[in-house]
This record gives sequence, structure tokens and C-alpha cells, in this order.
Amino acid sequence: MIKLSSVKKELHPSIAKFKTFVKDHPKLVEEVRKQKRSWQEIYEDWYLFGEDDQTWAKYRSTDGDEEPAKEDEKKAKGDFLGSIFSSVKNMDVDQMQQHMTSMNSAISNIQQVLQQFQTKKPIGGGSVPNNPFGFRKD
Repeated sequence: MIKLSSVKKELHPSIAKFKTFVKDHPKLVEEVRKQKRSWQEIYEDWYLFGEDDQTWAKYRSTDGDEEPAKEDEKKAKGDFLGSIFSSVKNMDVDQMQQHMTSMNSAISNIQQVLQQFQTKKPIGGGSVPNNPFGFRKD
């Protein structure tokens, strides 16, 4: 008996080459995720034009492009966290407690109103359903 875990499906050599090509051109993944192109279109273009065509230059990752983007992202995260911490630091605890109490009472009032409008179902399941055609034949 052959174990399924020991059997590995071998990829076609061209597909394996395409996978390494996509790893070298990560901006292609962004194109697919943004639904600008499909993997089928990219594969067909790669097969027709080859890896060395100039059309793929704009999809290549350059280390210089990624570093400023990462730095900007870290800076934006730092600014966001800094603004949150400053807001928490300037917060009045008594005023926050008062707001929380008023929100709690508002939610409980809403729950009471909803409970008033809910229909109560009979406990015994022997009720007769309403017949829309309640007339009888003579």
C-alpha cells in the first residue's frame, strides 16, 4: 500500500520555472491581487516573451524601493501609536467612567424596549396554527 504523504506531485518544468520567475518579480503578485491581471495572462505572456523581456522590468523588486516604503510604514505606525498613547494620557478617568455609565444605561433601556415588543411563545407545543382560510363549507 502506498502512503499518500510519501507521494509528491512533480510539477512540469515550465511551471517550476514560472514559479521562480514570480518569486523574482513580486510585483506581479500585487497585480493579481488587485485583479488587474490573471495568472493565466501572466503565464501566457511569460511563455511568449520569455523571462528577459523588458515588459517584466517594472515588476522586479528592487531593494532600494522596498526600504523607504518599510521606513515610512514604521514611521506611520509609530505616529499612530504615539497619538493613541497621548490621547490615553490626556484622558480624564472620571469623565470616561461617567460616559461608560451613561452608555450602559442607554443599552439597558434599549434592551427593555426590545423585550416589551418580543412575542412570548406558548410553553405547551399544542397550539393550532392560524388558518388564513378560516371559513367552512356548508
